[in-house]
Amino acid sequence: MSDELRDEVEAINSIYGEGCLVPSNDTASYILTPPGESSSIRIEFPSGYPAVPPTVIGTNSTGQSGKRGDAARELALFCQALGNVYEAGTVCLFDAIEELARLLGEEAPEQESPGMDSGQHTNSNDFISVSHTEDLKLTKEPRWVLSDPVVELKSTFVARSAAVASTAEAEAFLQHLLASDKKVRTATHNITAWRIRGSNNTAFQDCNDDGETAAGGRLLHLMQLMDLWDVMVVVTRWYGGHKLGPRRFALINQAARDSFVRAGLVADATTSSKKKK
Repeated sequence: MSDELRDEVEAINSIYGEGCLVPSNDTASYILTPPGESSSIRIEFPSGYPAVPPTVIGTNSTGQSGKRGDAARELALFCQALGNVYEAGTVCLFDAIEELARLLGEEAPEQESPGMDSGQHTNSNDFISVSHTEDLKLTKEPRWVLSDPVVELKSTFVARSAAVASTAEAEAFLQHLLASDKKVRTATHNITAWRIRGSNNTAFQDCNDDGETAAGGRLLHLMQLMDLWDVMVVVTRWYGGHKLGPRRFALINQAARDSFVRAGLVADATTSSKKKK
């Protein structure tokens, strides 16, 4: 397995959840299960990948439920998505998955956004710029819990999380951070996500890429997988001059998870394994 493919497998499973991209039984190919879809797809990566494109072998028959014809339709759309995004020398699976979602969205009727539980809704205006938050006032000083810096190819990622009780408080915390920390304010990206339980069985969750395309959604997805509530996270990236490709999403999630562990929101897997022993 090449370093590029190893990093891509790690990034895909970090973004979409473990098991999204796994080796098949014969180890010569991989099984891709796109998020939210009923059909898995068998893919083979030539030894020259990403200089040469991956080969789509077909659907993976596992007895999965779904409407008759769905598998063939999704397979055809994935092949189209792969053709749309592949560029020689660049890993492409993340872009292909996102393109598949776009193509499926064009075919499907409008419906509630995936990942939103019953009774939840997202306010598209939850995240607003500093220039429009002058009226937001802090009821308490933010108590940020920072991750260790994650550095790769001179890019540095630092996550900070804080408990929040309302969207107004989350907005105020973000405004305070940007106004009080010049290093954060002038960073390349400040990717933000939050999930907050409201009253009457309602909840609010939202995210902001801040120019790092699709990163906010992946960060929010991580919080959903970890079932985190009443917390916000800001992952700051200082660009180091080298493109990281899909690998950047794994690094963003790594920093965010470290912050959650340090805040006591989730167990540290390393510590847990030592206790078991």
